[in-house]
Amino acid sequence: MSELPCAHGGPPLQGVMRAHPEDFQVDEVLGFAADGSGEHALLTVEKRGANTEWVAQQIARFAGVPPLAVGFSGLKDRHALTRQAFSVHLPGCKDPDWPAMSVEGVTVLATTRHSRKLKRGVHRANRFLIRLRDVCGDRVEAEHRLRQLRELGAPNYFGKQRFGHGADNLRAARELFAGKRMGRSQRGFALSAARSALFNAVLARRVAEQTWNKALPGEVFMLAGTHSIFGPQALDAELLERLHRHDIDPTGPMWGAGDLRTRDMVAQLERETVLRDGELATGLAAAELRQERRSLRMMPTDLEAEWLGSGCLELRFTLPSGSFATSLIREIGVFSES
Repeated sequence: MSELPCAHGGPPLQGVMRAHPEDFQVDEVLGFAADGSGEHALLTVEKRGANTEWVAQQIARFAGVPPLAVGFSGLKDRHALTRQAFSVHLPGCKDPDWPAMSVEGVTVLATTRHSRKLKRGVHRANRFLIRLRDVCGDRVEAEHRLRQLRELGAPNYFGKQRFGHGADNLRAARELFAGKRMGRSQRGFALSAARSALFNAVLARRVAEQTWNKALPGEVFMLAGTHSIFGPQALDAELLERLHRHDIDPTGPMWGAGDLRTRDMVAQLERETVLRDGELATGLAAAELRQERRSLRMMPTDLEAEWLGSGCLELRFTLPSGSFATSLIREIGVFSES
């Protein structure tokens, strides 16, 4: 990640991130209201120092249901304090005594009923509160950088969490494509890491060429706040105005089998960049994942910054689901993790 270019210049600050789990807080924003009835219990759960899949397993064990009966929308950071929704399929059953669930670092904050299982990626956004400690550097330039992020956004890089500790998931992808057999979960993480690495490579090239937030011939666009894509089409004044006001964003490839939807200059750039790592590109196509698209740009909303004491910077902002807070923060500074 340190080798990926920043969009707005060198980061002006240095410091420490995640000194404590409470320094990195995430609140999931579902974007819809619970039905209030149905076969699924819908839980709002706070977790500290625990990963989402492990918490889902503990919920299933307490409720006496198979792990597949528990659903969630997003994988939240382990080294953080996070609040997110889980669904539990309980057809014809009363809710267990959720407050009695005793799991270290896990608290059920609220419960209701819902008609559907939570699926991956259905939440609308994530709201962050992040405290950066032992911060030093150019505060005037940092304020300028924050204004740039509010007005222009940041490259929508996948964060290092996607690649696993020490990039283990990416290594696993290369082993998978070399013929190693893996369980379903490990295979899924490996394929996801491979696609993310290729997307980051394309985005990094466009950041270096200063086209990550511009429209090029052959571009495919995504409607902001959705997964709906359209194009290519003529780059007329109306389309460029929509791009300028952040109604639409240019996209990059989530690699797989089949033809690219992009054309002309963009398709050539994407093929050239992806095929520099032909092992990953060929492996993903052979795995029969279909070509998909992801926005190249993320726009934070309600981005606020406040200095707490001499060396603590508190940031508050909201990002669309699938975007990484750490990829926004890297535009502000280089922060080691304790």
